[in-house]
Amino acid sequence: MSISLNELIDLDRYPIDQPNSDGYRAAVDHAREGLRESGCAVIKDLVRPEALDRLGAEIWERKSTTHFSTQVINPYFHFHHNEEYPDDHPMNTFLERSSGFIPGDSWEDTTAMRYMFEHPDLATFLADCLEIPELHPYADPLAGLTANILDPGQQFTWHFDTNEFAVTVLVEEADDGGLFEYVPAIRSDGDEGFTHIQHVLEGGRTGVKTLDLRPGDMQIFRGRYSLHAVSRVAADSKPRHAAIFAYTEKPNVIGRLERTEQLFGRVLQAHIDAEEARVRSDALID
Repeated sequence: MSISLNELIDLDRYPIDQPNSDGYRAAVDHAREGLRESGCAVIKDLVRPEALDRLGAEIWERKSTTHFSTQVINPYFHFHHNEEYPDDHPMNTFLERSSGFIPGDSWEDTTAMRYMFEHPDLATFLADCLEIPELHPYADPLAGLTANILDPGQQFTWHFDTNEFAVTVLVEEADDGGLFEYVPAIRSDGDEGFTHIQHVLEGGRTGVKTLDLRPGDMQIFRGRYSLHAVSRVAADSKPRHAAIFAYTEKPNVIGRLERTEQLFGRVLQAHIDAEEARVRSDALID
C-alpha cells in the first residue's frame, strides 16, 4: 500500500515539505524558542488523527516483539554500587525502570512508521528546528526506529539519554499516569549537577516540568543534559505507546553496546564492531 507524507502529517498546518513558506518558518521558530528556553519543543497535532490510527495499529501488531525489562538503575543506566561515591549520591541512587521497546528490526519498509521516520523532509525540518546543518536517521538496527511501551503499572524512571536529542510521537496516552517530566539543562559539559539531581531523585520538585502531551504531538527533546522520566501508568489504565524517531548529525552511527543490551535484551554484530571503534564525544557520565 502506498503512503504519502500528507496522509501522515498535517501539511496544511505544518508545511514541512515547503521550507520557504511562512508556515514552515513559523513552525521552526516556535520549536527553536522552546528548545532554547527549556531544551524541549512540542509540535501539537503534527500527525493527522487518521494516521494515528494507522500508527497505533502498527504498534499493536508488533507488540509481541517488545523486549520488556524491569531494572533498578541510577540516572546513568548503571545498576551497581560505586564505592567512589557516597550512598546518598546520584551514582548510588537506584530507582525502578519497568518498560519495553519494540526494536527497529520489527518495522518493515512498508510500514507508515518507517516511512515517516525516514522521510527526508521530516529530517530537514527537525534539523532546522535544532539549528544544525543536517540530520540522518539513526543507523542503529535496533534503536533507530522504536516504540516505547509502558503497560499498566510500569514507569520509566529518571535518566539521561546518550544521544544529544530525541524525537518522540505520542501515539496512545494512558488514562492515568504516563506523564513526561523533565528538568531542563540540569547538567552541562562542565558540571554534572549532582546536588540538584539527587534532590529530584529523592522526590524534590524544584525545576521539574510536566508536559501536557496528547496523541499526535511530536516532541523534540535534548535529553543528554536534561534529567527526564515518564511517570508510572496506573494499574487500571490502558497502556502508553510512543514512537521514538532517533536521528544523528553524522551518518552511520550505531548505539552503545551496554545500553543496547539493557533496552533490547540483545546486541548485533554491528553493535560489537561499533563499540570497538568508538570515540567519546563528551566526558559526561552516561
